[in-house]
Amino acid sequence: MSSMTNPLSLSLPILNLAHADSDPLAILQGQERIACQRKPLPMTMAEALERGWDELDVVFVTGDAYIDHPSFASAILGRVLEAGGFRVGIVSQPDWRSCDAWRTFGKPRLYFAISAGNMDSMINHYTANRKVRNDDAYSPGGRIGLRPDRATLGYCQRAREAYPSVPVIAGGVEASLRRLAHYDYWSDKVRRSILLDAKADLVGFGMGEDTILEISRRLAAGETVRDLRDMRGMAYVLGARESEERFGDPSKEPTFLRLPSFETVASDKPAFAEATKIIHNETNPYNAKGLVQFHDRQAVVCNPPRFPISRAAMDSIYGFPYTRKPHPSYVEKIPAFEMIKDSVTIMRGCFGGCTFCSITTHQGRIIQSRSHDSVIGEIEEMTRDPQFKGVISDIGGPTANMYEMRCTRPEVEAKCRRQSCVHPTICKLLGTDHGPLVKLMKDARETPGIKKVFVASGIRMDLARRSPEYMQDLVRHHVGGHLKVAPEHSDAGVLNLMRKPASDDFEQFAEVFDRESKAAGKKQYIIPYYIASHPGSDLHAMIDLALFLKRNGYRPDQVQDFIPAPFDVATAMYYTGIDPFTKKPVYVAQHLRDRKLQRALMQFFKPENYFDVRKALEQAGRQDLIGSGCDCLIPSNPPREALDKRRADANSRIRGEYVHTIPVDGSSAARGKTSKKQSRNRPGKGYRPGRSSATE
Repeated sequence: MSSMTNPLSLSLPILNLAHADSDPLAILQGQERIACQRKPLPMTMAEALERGWDELDVVFVTGDAYIDHPSFASAILGRVLEAGGFRVGIVSQPDWRSCDAWRTFGKPRLYFAISAGNMDSMINHYTANRKVRNDDAYSPGGRIGLRPDRATLGYCQRAREAYPSVPVIAGGVEASLRRLAHYDYWSDKVRRSILLDAKADLVGFGMGEDTILEISRRLAAGETVRDLRDMRGMAYVLGARESEERFGDPSKEPTFLRLPSFETVASDKPAFAEATKIIHNETNPYNAKGLVQFHDRQAVVCNPPRFPISRAAMDSIYGFPYTRKPHPSYVEKIPAFEMIKDSVTIMRGCFGGCTFCSITTHQGRIIQSRSHDSVIGEIEEMTRDPQFKGVISDIGGPTANMYEMRCTRPEVEAKCRRQSCVHPTICKLLGTDHGPLVKLMKDARETPGIKKVFVASGIRMDLARRSPEYMQDLVRHHVGGHLKVAPEHSDAGVLNLMRKPASDDFEQFAEVFDRESKAAGKKQYIIPYYIASHPGSDLHAMIDLALFLKRNGYRPDQVQDFIPAPFDVATAMYYTGIDPFTKKPVYVAQHLRDRKLQRALMQFFKPENYFDVRKALEQAGRQDLIGSGCDCLIPSNPPREALDKRRADANSRIRGEYVHTIPVDGSSAARGKTSKKQSRNRPGKGYRPGRSSATE
């Protein structure tokens, strides 16, 4: 063991973690807290040595650039461990083609902490059309290719290769949402738990501050990773014999629910829908049971989720001396940092429960808010930075106006199994008082050195309309000319599947917004965001949305195309064609050609979309919307721009080498073999399999 080992990391008392009221983060408010340094955590061994460390306790491996800002998980988790007396290093966006980067700091004393980054790596890499994205917001210069597909898998495997005896513990969004059998949009199949493919010892799911601190304290005290299987918010795999002994008889483990096996959900879509229902019914930490899913003879076990952290812990976490900047080693700008560098997080969690969103699943349904003084203290700290221009780009969180909102009856909250506190109606027990938020926003904008405080986080419009004072303050002081909101659709059936309010909720919100803007003498606009191709949305629903947009004068610059993210309820609908909770059939636009038509309808006004819109209208039998009538979406004759685009598309399809180009000497064809270009047109074994024309 290194002579430079911090004795505190070995002598910290182990908390009684078996009780619901235990708080691993209590150390952050106690005398044992170590003062964090106002400099980023080390990314090289030279930086570690500058701190007097010749050995590290924990090595973080992340798919994002390392930014010491509280909007990034690696910064928060690293600071939590630093305050707990642990020595932490960051390996950011390592070259996964070898394990050299995993040996940057030598062998970690406790474990590797692995995360793909702030996003699932597949969503980070690919669009809804499965095309490679042109940039990566979490990488220097926005460059792509700095992390692999399914990054958690590669990172865990390289960690195991670098130091086989060191525990490997995965976390973050990607690992959390893939901890059980899940539908993977990019391979179009049900994949098994990430634990089995990544070969990780454990997966910590959900928000990770108290999880990672408990892991570190217990391993430092001499416990093994097997001992950590009793932790909340932890998933792990049992061997075949242990799986049979523990879960072969369900009556032996009454606090665990047995899900349909991986083999069953991979071949039976109704079973997949049922598994999704069970999983999402067990998300309230106050009443959730553990889950077990067999993969062949091995059981993947998910303990109940962790309890929400306290306000004091939230204040401590966001009160660390972050530099609020990328690590000094970066030369290029990092787009994600440029967007959020002057933002302030005031809460976490979301009780909206939208079926297409992973926030509720990952952060929890229970709102955890910082104190008023903590938020104002952070703003005052920002004003002391000479580079700060006095403008806060966003004050909010997953949702801007859920600050300090909780169930007013804790004894009911402890039993509640509702998927959403605001759908189909706002729960009568939900506290919706905007007063604390209004005061916080007022004090924020009146802080010396602050010129403007914007609200850029999503606003829950049905809640906002309940507070005229909030609406007035928002419109008068916190909108920079445009306010982005997300009604998502206009069709009642689709909105119900999304768990979003009815369309008239948005219209009423827009009326109040316009009225307050005029009263303030301001010319401001709402920018609504909508989703195409969500389960339940067919051509008729999208045509109704296009008509709604036209009648209200909205012309979306961007189109959100539904992406089936792992674990989401809407993803289960997409894959199975079934609503997991009602078991009713749901229309799904699965083919790319159908999704293309839905996107075009949302931007019917663009000349280049003319032929796609026309095809959609004709396919839906709505030729009445072609012509010069007031509700017509497109004219009878195509505009010149549409013809030019069609001609350009046709040219691009035939540009390049012909399939039957004669190969040069020495090629595979010249040697009597068939080239790859020719083989796709050669009738032979495997060509159109199952058809009578297929030959041997």
